[in-house]
Amino acid sequence: MTHTAVNHVDWSIPFGFDQAHLVESPTRWLVCSGQTSIGPDGAVQHPGDMGAQIADAMASLEALLAAADMTLADVVRITAYVTDVDAYIAAPRYERSNTSALTLIGVSRLAYPELMVEFEAIAAK
Repeated sequence: MTHTAVNHVDWSIPFGFDQAHLVESPTRWLVCSGQTSIGPDGAVQHPGDMGAQIADAMASLEALLAAADMTLADVVRITAYVTDVDAYIAAPRYERSNTSALTLIGVSRLAYPELMVEFEAIAAK
């Protein structure tokens, strides 16, 4: 299986995402529910800290992918739901070796009022 970045413009690349990913002949798909900054005890972690919540949510996504024998390299699409778009854009970027298609959506709140970010993802292998 291969997936290839497709960009008809290149302004998004410095922001860490591609306009699309072409997926050819996948044998496995993983459609992930939203991953957030919630600890093992079910409590929200790092209230008010967008950067820390981004890191936790991505770590949760990585753990979920690993449970399916996948990695972030297999992710072809992410939808990021955030309660503060400006804070998300200003937060330190979560370093990844690959990019994926990404949509950023500002929302009034998430499942718990203290949550600031939630990532949905689709992976293909």
